[in-house]
This record gives sequence, C-alpha cells and structure tokens, in this order.
Amino acid sequence: MNKNGPILIIEDDIDDLKFLRGIFKKLDFSNEVLFFIDGEEALNYLNKPDVMRPFLILSDVDLPKLSGVELREKLKTDADLSIRCIPYLFFSKAAEQRAVIDAYSKSAQGFFVKQTELPKLEKMISVIMEYWKICSTPSF
Repeated sequence: MNKNGPILIIEDDIDDLKFLRGIFKKLDFSNEVLFFIDGEEALNYLNKPDVMRPFLILSDVDLPKLSGVELREKLKTDADLSIRCIPYLFFSKAAEQRAVIDAYSKSAQGFFVKQTELPKLEKMISVIMEYWKICSTPSF
C-alpha cells in the first residue's frame, strides 16, 4: 500500500462530491485527492503506466458506465492492478443487503453508508483515513 499515494473518490452525485471535497480540504490530509464521476474514468486513470499507486479508493456503488462493483471486479482480476494492494471501500446512500454482499464478494475492504449530516460524514472520513494510515499491508 502506498500511504503517500492519492485518494481516489468515485462519485457521480454532485452534492456528495461537494461535501467530500470540502471534508478532505478541511481535514487537510497530505494525500492528493482525485475525483472521478464514473468507474470507467477511474479505470482509465488507473491503467495509465505513469500513475502513482493510490493510497485508497472510495467508490459509490451505483455509478454510470461502470458500477463500483464492476470496477472492483476489474481491479481484482487484473494482474497488474490487483498486486498494487489498493484498499477499496464502498460508499452508498443505503446498505441494501444485496449491495453489501456483492461488495464483499468482490473483496472490498469496507462498505459505509454515506452520512447525511456533515459532522458525521466528516468523522467517518477521518476514522477511515486514520485506520488505513496505521494499517499494515504488503508493500510492492
């Protein structure tokens, strides 16, 4: 895991993007934060040869072009991308059992319900970041 790498946020809801952008700016982590509006755009970015290995990916489940679950599956089954050991976390407005099962069946490292209150969402992001900053994973 590249703890200094960028954080990829894949979110197609403009309001949620604004909230997340503001939270990451306020929390002031040293990682660059990159935003993508669909899974296909994120996959194209990750497939570029000169891209720094991301620290983690926060992905909505329902995305245009390539859903979060489909993107996770592609990353998991691609030999070059899977060896990068990038934590993949899902964010969704609701935790429907089918979506949670699908996420974990694709080896997601977490599934979080988006908080509608800004302080709660900020706390969630802070806890996620703190956890992964101290977590030990294989280094490649």
